[in-house]
Amino acid sequence: MSGSDPDIKNVWQKLEHILRRGREPVPVMDESASLWRQYSHDLCKDPLAMVGLAILVLLISIAVLAPYIAPYDPDAIEISRRLQWPNQDHLLGTDKFGRDVLSRIIFGARLSLLMPAIIVVISLSIGTTVGLLSGFKGGLVDSLLMRVVDIKSSFPGLLLTLAIIGMLGPGLFYAVIAMSISGWTGYARIIRGMTLSFREMEFIEAAKCLGTSDRYILIKHILPNLLSPVVLLATLNMAGAILSLAGLGFLGLGAQPPTAEWGSMLSDSQGLIFSAPNGGLVKEMEVI
Repeated sequence: MSGSDPDIKNVWQKLEHILRRGREPVPVMDESASLWRQYSHDLCKDPLAMVGLAILVLLISIAVLAPYIAPYDPDAIEISRRLQWPNQDHLLGTDKFGRDVLSRIIFGARLSLLMPAIIVVISLSIGTTVGLLSGFKGGLVDSLLMRVVDIKSSFPGLLLTLAIIGMLGPGLFYAVIAMSISGWTGYARIIRGMTLSFREMEFIEAAKCLGTSDRYILIKHILPNLLSPVVLLATLNMAGAILSLAGLGFLGLGAQPPTAEWGSMLSDSQGLIFSAPNGGLVKEMEVI
């Protein structure tokens, strides 16, 4: 036994060293950082991706600066100027209530970009929590959570969203809640799979051997390594959230008039496609 004591001591020293490093960026974090650099490098080399990024930055800038760049109050009604074609006073014309179309599109960018971002964040938070617990705990917890995910996935997302709005009532707030509840299962499955792979790595096993709490391992070791793929996943789902929320607004289930939101604005213009197509076409292009 005395001959093996130095070996045991060396093992414990190595484990303690790994744990001390675990309180700093863990080894896999270097890989995550390199993934971020790789994504940035690939983005800069892709002209279409750069164009998309430029459009996104432009739209976000317009939404943030809306009160300063919009020429008119988006809700100001002036019946004498209704259904005007583009002119020097109203660059995109006016709607059936005489409201400036350009101003409403600019202010509409605020809700049409902010609300989908909130939907993605809420769905991602729920999916991340479920996926982390399911993948890390395993066993009965994993089985129960995955059965919940399976049951939830058996209902079409759009149908579930409409059912929730039908119970809560139409409105932007309820539409955000319904879409958030309907969209988290995909995140949960993906994050569970990544958590399962991280759970078997050596630095996680070392942390467990040294008695590190599960909460600390999840927050300090596993979650930081999921950031880059999770952010990429969220950006891919942002476009779908924008279109879905605009679709609910078009059906009258999202933002309600006179709120400036692209979907509800499209709904207001649907009967004017021949008499005053300028407003409707511009709004459609904005959503696309």
